[in-house]
Amino acid sequence: MTRFIHTADWQLGMTRHFLDGEAQARFSQARIDVIVTIGALAVSEGCAFVVVCGDVFETNQVNRQTILRALEAMKKTPEVTFYLLPGNHDPLDPSSVFRSRTFTDNCPAHVVVLDTPGTLPIADGVELVAAPWFSKRPLTDLVAEVVRELPADGTVRIAVGHGCVDTLSPDKAIPVLVSLAVAEAAIAEGRVHYIALGDRHSRTDVGNTGRIWYSGAPEPTAYVEDDPGFVLVVDVDADHVEVAQRSTATWKFEEVQADLASRADIDELFRHLDDLDGKDRSIVKLALVGQLSLADKAYFDNLRGDKKQLFAVLDDWERRTDLVVVPDEADVESLGLSGFAREAFEELGEIAKSDGDEVVVARDALALCYRLAGGGS
Repeated sequence: MTRFIHTADWQLGMTRHFLDGEAQARFSQARIDVIVTIGALAVSEGCAFVVVCGDVFETNQVNRQTILRALEAMKKTPEVTFYLLPGNHDPLDPSSVFRSRTFTDNCPAHVVVLDTPGTLPIADGVELVAAPWFSKRPLTDLVAEVVRELPADGTVRIAVGHGCVDTLSPDKAIPVLVSLAVAEAAIAEGRVHYIALGDRHSRTDVGNTGRIWYSGAPEPTAYVEDDPGFVLVVDVDADHVEVAQRSTATWKFEEVQADLASRADIDELFRHLDDLDGKDRSIVKLALVGQLSLADKAYFDNLRGDKKQLFAVLDDWERRTDLVVVPDEADVESLGLSGFAREAFEELGEIAKSDGDEVVVARDALALCYRLAGGGS
């Protein structure tokens, strides 16, 4: 039985536009730290090697520091061999990060780039079958190319690939799609015994064999990922396979929904936010619906202003937010407006309640008036 760790999509050097400088630095460091976690996990689980199925780096143009820190992280466990597969983010084109002097001069012996398609013996009776990317837009199914002609000779083979399986893609015309039929045929005929895939950031068991998996990204990268933050510990031989997940994530993306109609609703929302762990590594979007007075909205904004300092991100999810802010009589009376100012405020209030094109402008103007007049201070 061969035991190893299957991981993918480290995307070292990834930046997120919604993170400020300090949060981005922590986000980047977490992606280096998880390499150390994976190496230590390999040791504790008795895994001799780790396969990284593409997109090790976010781009071939990552900076020198990112390359050196990644290699340094892998040096922490010299007893574990890391096999790195170039993917669509870091293909083996003329600008390849894997061919850069920074990488080649500092790469330790136990870090191996799978830069040649086909088989690589790694132990007695065990081979990796590599399907590296040489460009961002290959014109063929790279996994099918390397598994189709393999013999069924008793050798335990682990295919290492990258890309979307055809049954999961909405666009069946993409030439690089991984054919599930070809992959399952290779397994059924005993030519390959496990197919480790990258590209899909959510942990996914593909097909019906139990031998084709996406590990998902070891740290989440977006809200659309269903099950990120894991690596897979795989035991495989010709007759058996066992796949177990291990959690590695320290960051999280979270959507918080709330229906706000009163100050009590606001307090309940912020009690929930207070209870969240790891705020400095939490990217939270608020999906808010309901209607608030100007005074309650000012109260909400003050609370959120403080909480934003604790979270990596705490913002509205605009596409899923429909929070209406309309002044009530108490708002008007609390400001003590009279004459023209009161008339203008009340007129804006009527526009804010309408369905016209000026609703958003009117609500923003009301909020500004409320602050300038001393409301919510």
